[in-house]
Order: sequence, then structure tokens, then C-alpha cells
Amino acid sequence: MTTKQPDWEAIERAYRAGSLSVRAIAEESNISHVAIAKRAKKEGWVRDLTDKVRAAAKRKVTNAVTTESYQDPLVTEEQIIEEASDKVASVVLAHRVDLAQWRGIANKLSAALQAMTVNEANIGDFSRSLNAGVDAQLKVIKGERQAYNLDTEEGDKTVDTLAAMMDELSKDA
Repeated sequence: MTTKQPDWEAIERAYRAGSLSVRAIAEESNISHVAIAKRAKKEGWVRDLTDKVRAAAKRKVTNAVTTESYQDPLVTEEQIIEEASDKVASVVLAHRVDLAQWRGIANKLSAALQAMTVNEANIGDFSRSLNAGVDAQLKVIKGERQAYNLDTEEGDKTVDTLAAMMDELSKDA
């Protein structure tokens, strides 16, 4: 029985791009993070493209442009940046869609609360449901941001601000 060999070229691209943690790359490649670390050290891989990937991703999010990944065996630094920034941009754009959906749910809650007679018997269940949904969404966003190394002071403030706003909404309800 033969075992499938890891795609070391793809692993190197992901490693050098710096978008994913070494553990995330290992999980995607079905190998250990130790094996990747050893290979990176042996071959002198440097995780030097993170800032360039973030800048390219930010441009794409701003312009909402999606491009195809390159599969050329002679991969250039620009191609690595392009491939990695596509992944990051798609995550950020998906977050915007998800947050818009949660905003719509919150607006529905607001309208429903305004239209109904609120008493102790009915508000608790409704508020807990909203809080659980928002909490779940924030955890997903935070996990993806960590996996793609998007945790920046500005990004953390965005998530924290959203959480604080939702806390205020539930207190007002």
C-alpha cells in the first residue's frame, strides 16, 4: 500500500505566504506541523510575505475583486502573494456577508420587540437566542481571523466593538 506524498511545493507556498499557521497548513496537508517546521528549517523557508499578502488582500476586499489562483510549477513571489491574498480576501468578504445577515436578524429582533408587548415571560428566551447566535458568529470570525493571521489591532477592535454593540442591544431589550 502506497501513501500519498505531501505536496511540498504547495506547503512551501503556504508557509512563505504566512497566511496560515503552520498547524493549519499541516492539517490541510495531512502531515505533522513538526515535519513542516523541519523541512522549512532544512530548506531555509522564510515566512516573509505576510505583510504583502495582507496589503493585497486589503486591496481585494476594498475592490471586491476575485481572481484565479496560479498553478504554474515555477511559482513567483507575486503568484504566492496572489494565491494567499485571494484566500484571505474571500474570508473577509464572507465575514461581511455573515455580519450583514446578523445585522438583518438583529433588525428583525428590534422590529419584533417594538411590535410586541414585552414581559418577563417572553423576553428572556428571545434575548438568549440572539445572544447565543451572535456569540457563535463572533467565535467563528475570531477563529478564522486567527487561522489566516488577520488579528491586528484594528481587526480586534472591530470584533470587540461588534460584541459590545450586541451586548448593549441585549441589555436594552
